[in-house]
Amino acid sequence: MPIRQNPILPGFNPDPSILRVGEDYYIATSTFEWFPGVQIHHSKDLANWELLTRPLTRKSQLDMRGNPDSCGIWAPCLTHDGNKFWLVYTDVKRKDGNFKDAHNYIVTADAITGPWSDPTYVNSSGFDPSLFHDDDGKKWFVNMLWDHREGYHRFAGIALQEFDPVAGRLIGERKNIFKGSPLKLVEGPHLYKRDGWYYLLTAEGGTGYEHAATLARSRTIDGPYELHPDMYLVTAKDDPLNPLQRAGHGDIVETPDGETYLVHLTGRPTTQKRRCVLGRETALQKCEWREDGWLYLVGGTNLPASEVDVPGTYDQAGFDAERRYRFDGDLHIDFQWLRTPEPERIFRLEGGKLTLIGRESIGSWFEQALVARRQQHFDFEAETEVHFDPRDEREMAGLTGYYGRYNFHYLHLTANPDGGRELNIFSSVVSHPDGTLTYWIDPVPVGAGPVRMKMRVENSKLQYLYAQGGNDWQKIGPELDASILSDECGGDAEHGSFTGAFVGMAAQDLNGSAREAEFSYFVYRPL
Repeated sequence: MPIRQNPILPGFNPDPSILRVGEDYYIATSTFEWFPGVQIHHSKDLANWELLTRPLTRKSQLDMRGNPDSCGIWAPCLTHDGNKFWLVYTDVKRKDGNFKDAHNYIVTADAITGPWSDPTYVNSSGFDPSLFHDDDGKKWFVNMLWDHREGYHRFAGIALQEFDPVAGRLIGERKNIFKGSPLKLVEGPHLYKRDGWYYLLTAEGGTGYEHAATLARSRTIDGPYELHPDMYLVTAKDDPLNPLQRAGHGDIVETPDGETYLVHLTGRPTTQKRRCVLGRETALQKCEWREDGWLYLVGGTNLPASEVDVPGTYDQAGFDAERRYRFDGDLHIDFQWLRTPEPERIFRLEGGKLTLIGRESIGSWFEQALVARRQQHFDFEAETEVHFDPRDEREMAGLTGYYGRYNFHYLHLTANPDGGRELNIFSSVVSHPDGTLTYWIDPVPVGAGPVRMKMRVENSKLQYLYAQGGNDWQKIGPELDASILSDECGGDAEHGSFTGAFVGMAAQDLNGSAREAEFSYFVYRPL
């Protein structure tokens, strides 16, 4: 079999749920505060994956305005019952303090590309839900239980309750079927049935460097569940030198030939500070069922491997090719925006340009005009051209490397109080809860006309450049620390910051007059 390098979905693709229907494989991953919600990739060979669709596209399905950073869509579960697709997801409205406010929903579709239904609300008792279709026709809703009480463990166990698809609600008794291993923080449940056993795969240890995927089994769906002989199906918590860290939260799929694979969350830290600038990614491991009836990773260890045997041959050159985006027709699927289900208020495409409508400040949790794509390479360049005539310092437009309200770098075209156009760079100061900004340079005056902007990231160092007319690129500002665009530098570090670095275009109008900026093109160029 050909060899595929891990991760298979590089750059901010966490909490994978995998499904095979016929010869087609699908992986759904979390999108958190980025809209539209849920990424679904497609493959025929487990090697090459294409971003196919995002099913949560309209206000009736998802409205995340006001959701804090790293809230929104958590841990989707994608299944098929032989008739249609089912997608279960959580919209988290709050994650700090005692309460989570995690609302769980189900949408369905006859085809993977939709149309997807309006959501059915299920419960808010915990997050990371899944739906299991048993062979007797019953459907079971499974999610972790959150306990807000002081003195009690927040991750209270895995809840099981029957779901009535006709009535669209839970029925019968809810039962806590699994309290987890000694590692604790049990979440992300998925149920399977094989040879008369129910297998329960869960995530434990948080999503930082103690993360793991735990496997248990029972003869009855409601337990009791016994733990795997090795306890953890995959983890890197005991090997800090393994290239794939933070391994856990997974799902299992079987090929048409009867081979078994595990997809799981992982992260690849860089620099001596161990920062995962590409966020939490999706890796693939080949597995085997042994005579004892338990699933193991091929290779005799539960450490995630950097290479995996797959049926297909991977097109590495295609992944590493430059991507040049024009703004004709619809916005390319690579791009997303933050929170709002009303994109017409923050951008439009016309005349071959992307027009951003200046709204709230960069870092706003409600309505800001920021359109960006994932960073998927450690070293890359991003480039754009902006047409913008700001009237004062409250109007800005430019090129940003963005993680969240406390983690970004932003080269922008603005104006001084007298209306003279100038370039400036500012960044958020890591770990400042008040969102304090550091201004990195004195403003650089620029003349009339469009301004080209470039961001170059090499070895975790970020350098901005600019050019006008036929002039060559000029450096602007100092080398910045690109590694702050990582979970480890988020507002809650790796146990509370869950997304990844984006690069894109932004515009603000703090005067409230919705001043517009036009972007001619966008280039993402791996180095």
